[in-house]
Amino acid sequence: METQKLTYLSHIQVFRDLSPNELMQTDRQLTMSSCEPGKIFYMPEDSGEVLFLLKKGQVQIYRLAPNGKKLVVGTLGPGAIFGEMSLVGQGMHNTFAEAVDDCLLCVMSRADVERLLREKPDVAFRFLETMGDRVSTLETHLEDIAFKSIPARLAGLLLRLSEEHGSDDLQGYTHQDLSEMLGTYRETVTQTLNEFKAEGLITIGRKRITLKDKRRLEDLALS
Repeated sequence: METQKLTYLSHIQVFRDLSPNELMQTDRQLTMSSCEPGKIFYMPEDSGEVLFLLKKGQVQIYRLAPNGKKLVVGTLGPGAIFGEMSLVGQGMHNTFAEAVDDCLLCVMSRADVERLLREKPDVAFRFLETMGDRVSTLETHLEDIAFKSIPARLAGLLLRLSEEHGSDDLQGYTHQDLSEMLGTYRETVTQTLNEFKAEGLITIGRKRITLKDKRRLEDLALS
């Protein structure tokens, strides 16, 4: 288990500047745990007491509107960290973090994170990079919602998912999942997917979407 944690740490972006000895010291400050789909790691107004380092699985970061509508602001995969915004910011979370599937992760306490940031400027810099990337991604998402049509946003989402999975065959996503990622209604996504299918851009199966004409999807995503 200790060897697994050390190997895992060496592949996390924020720790890439640490020496093997420093990685071993950091490793001693971590605990490893597993969880099932649906596990809520934190919710708005929870105090940020730990940093999560995702080794296996996916975690969804989202917000809920007053009417209960869900808006996914990010889906994190292996190698990602989360919970950092509250640790180095205002000290409170403003989103939900939920396990999408079976997850394996390491957890570091707030005190250990603060000590590491004080003692290792390179790690602090990588944290700032990570936070900047997270904010930039959110700003791009908000710009898409404000300025792009649903077909353009959906085409862009399908292309992004295809790139993340390394496959044109997307499995496991429901129309509701896609609507939450786009911040729109399921019925709107279903109608748009059917239009894409009729135009020969995709094929649709049960929790399965296959991209057939990526060039036209790319053109549509930029429109």
